[in-house]
Amino acid sequence: MTHPQEHYTNVAEAFSRKAGVYDAFGENHANMARMRRKVHDHIAAVMPPGGHLLEINAGTGQDAVALVKRGFRVHATDFAPGMLAEIEAKIARGNLGGRLTVQACSFTELDHVTGGPFDGLYSNSGGLNCIADLTAVTRHLPALLRPGARVTWVIMPRICPWELAVTIKDFRVGTRRLRPGGILAHVEGVHFMTYYFSAAQTRRAFGPRFRQVQLEGLSVFTPTADNKTFAVNHERLFRALTRLDDALSRRPPFNSWGDFFILTMEFVG
Repeated sequence: MTHPQEHYTNVAEAFSRKAGVYDAFGENHANMARMRRKVHDHIAAVMPPGGHLLEINAGTGQDAVALVKRGFRVHATDFAPGMLAEIEAKIARGNLGGRLTVQACSFTELDHVTGGPFDGLYSNSGGLNCIADLTAVTRHLPALLRPGARVTWVIMPRICPWELAVTIKDFRVGTRRLRPGGILAHVEGVHFMTYYFSAAQTRRAFGPRFRQVQLEGLSVFTPTADNKTFAVNHERLFRALTRLDDALSRRPPFNSWGDFFILTMEFVG
């Protein structure tokens, strides 16, 4: 499916508006901090130490800064002007110009990316759920990556136990990921289509030149990332759910469920 330019314009506008409040929402957010830490741990485990990584849909640069602190070099790309401004501010504040670079680039136009080839590529927080056909992204990857490079994507799947559990209270929210053809998302007053993918769909989009390295569910039993209060109001239960998450998140079928799943593929050349 090919989107009209209006779709991408709306996505860029929505996340530009979100940029100013995005980092603040994550403050004192125990569940989101845990989710980010698990993504960063996953990336650090599968990527070459000190490698040069390409980030797509980089948002405000939180992940890029965290990974630079872990020893990586990161080239962060996004196409929302507000997000790019936040990344540039972080580079200036942290004097990160030698380790973190930024480029305005859409995830569907990765042939415009400079600075490659890269040792790895990642995308966090479901940015790729803003497109109906993941091959519009994967077709560019072989030209960007060294043989053996790893690609880590954090994708919102169709099966989210936390949302399914709330179906009895709100059927529309509880079943939204199961609707065929995607749903209309609403971010900061802007509407655009959002799509959900299974792990199998995502693997197929990479094609035969990639092989799976690792798959794990992210926030399978704990709340979704937009829920900031549960961990505070139900501290003991939250801790119990995190233990359950940690125990089962890499085991089928839980490794492809959750608020997101983390999939790493390797470019075999």
